[in-house]
Amino acid sequence: MSFDGLLFFPVTPCDEEERLDLGAFRRHVRQGVEAGCGAVFACCGTGEFAALSLADYAACVAAAVEEADGRVPVVAGTGYGTAMALEFAAAAADAGAQGLLALPPYLVQAGQDGLRRHYEALADGSRLPIILYQRDNAVLEPETVAELARHPGIIGLKDGHGDLDLMRRIIETAPSGLLYFNGLPTAETSQRAYRDLGVVRYSSAVFCFLPHLALACHDALRDGRDDVVDRLMKEFYLPFVELRGLGPGYAVSLVKAGVRLRGQDVGPVRRPLVDPGPEHLRRLAELIDRGLTLMEDLERSPDPA
Repeated sequence: MSFDGLLFFPVTPCDEEERLDLGAFRRHVRQGVEAGCGAVFACCGTGEFAALSLADYAACVAAAVEEADGRVPVVAGTGYGTAMALEFAAAAADAGAQGLLALPPYLVQAGQDGLRRHYEALADGSRLPIILYQRDNAVLEPETVAELARHPGIIGLKDGHGDLDLMRRIIETAPSGLLYFNGLPTAETSQRAYRDLGVVRYSSAVFCFLPHLALACHDALRDGRDDVVDRLMKEFYLPFVELRGLGPGYAVSLVKAGVRLRGQDVGPVRRPLVDPGPEHLRRLAELIDRGLTLMEDLERSPDPA
């Protein structure tokens, strides 16, 4: 799995009672695959992994695999302590996923040796290759990443911590061949800095509700078209980041609201998250309209290539 292209982290639809809407999930994944994502990362952070039962998780991963139909790889989230992470990992493998994104262990503050032992046990006990997700209480030192990268079951590191100096030292220390991903919220705004480190893969929450805008930004970043990137940042991404900062959990709830505003009935966010209030929804709707207009302008502009 090379994970070429933009990485799609679908939301996980539900009704007002927080019961899984598997049909809506299938449609959402199908539309993302048809729009041109490079991989589907099901039931991860944007997909409210921590609020899903094991049964709902397994159903979603199986549905994502069916909808992807071999066109792109499907990676599933896993997390909590080692025992629970292995249960989710087994369910993902049984459902046909091609890999795992290992979210930080639940709640605990662990040292480097403890984190290493946790991820090694997960890799030892899983049939699927693992991408480590560095953030919050799971920040890894370069030597720890280097040790973990020698495990044949660990193939990548997604960075949601944002310390570029640490990332540079990790890349310089770890064995070659490890895959790196920018996993910061609204990764587009930091991707040029990551690109300069050689990290070309990133996840896009915006892809969930404005896939063509997200793909235009991805292509511009890949091709070094900084004029296009600058315009996208100024007119859409930076205002979106400003709005995202106005509420706790908005990195998830704004995305799900954006999908609803674009006509997909994916329901509310699950507890303990809350949906954006009316004023923030109004601002999000205006931003989406601005993004659609921006796409029309870009499509009318001649391609300098």
